[in-house]
Amino acid sequence: MSVTKKELIELVAKKANLTNKASKEATKVFLNGIRDSLKRGEKVVLTGFGTFSLRARKQRKGRNPKTGEAITIPARNAPGFTPGKSLKKAVR
Repeated sequence: MSVTKKELIELVAKKANLTNKASKEATKVFLNGIRDSLKRGEKVVLTGFGTFSLRARKQRKGRNPKTGEAITIPARNAPGFTPGKSLKKAVR
């Protein structure tokens, strides 16, 4: 089972005693802040929770599954998350 964005917004509204509209805006600003920081190449550290960062992916060989033709997959950056010690301990 997973938590949807809508469910997260409802949880924030309930726990922070906010309206759903205010909670939706706060969640949107928070997630956009993480996204924008990563776009600028910055690391986002949430002490006790974890770290969001960019990971460099090297160029590599691949294969087109439809045709079997060999292709080159270009290098790119991918977002990554490393859980913090508290989060790891909480989910054990």
